[in-house]
Amino acid sequence: MNKLSHTDEAGKANMVDVGHKPNQLRIAKAQGFISLQPETVKLVQENNMKKGDVLTVAQLAGIQAAKLTSSIIPLCHTLMITKVDVKLYIETLGVTALSEVHCIGQTGVEMEALTAVSASLLTVYDMCKAVDKTMEISNIKLISKTKSDI
Repeated sequence: MNKLSHTDEAGKANMVDVGHKPNQLRIAKAQGFISLQPETVKLVQENNMKKGDVLTVAQLAGIQAAKLTSSIIPLCHTLMITKVDVKLYIETLGVTALSEVHCIGQTGVEMEALTAVSASLLTVYDMCKAVDKTMEISNIKLISKTKSDI
């Protein structure tokens, strides 16, 4: 197994020094799902939730969360994000969230993509919790990450 990069010689938490790495175009994609009751799916689809437009608010929450990732994940670097795209899709049994995050930097944007999806789904949960007590967030995962020279 590879050595953990976020620990020092004594096993204590350590922010990795990426100062020696070149700037590259980095892209990460993530996805997740929240299960909803059919009645809740219908309310979301018809934009009839009391709190408002669930998908738009969740999309904005995901974008904002990606930009704030280094504030909530202690060892993440602050990055110059150049693009965050969050899309939410109504499915028969719930909502799928997909994110794509771009930056030009010395480290990747995986955590930002995962945070965007997580915050989007948590926002769906928050906006639907009054009518659906069975929601479950699942399958949050990184789909891909790439880096290329610029």
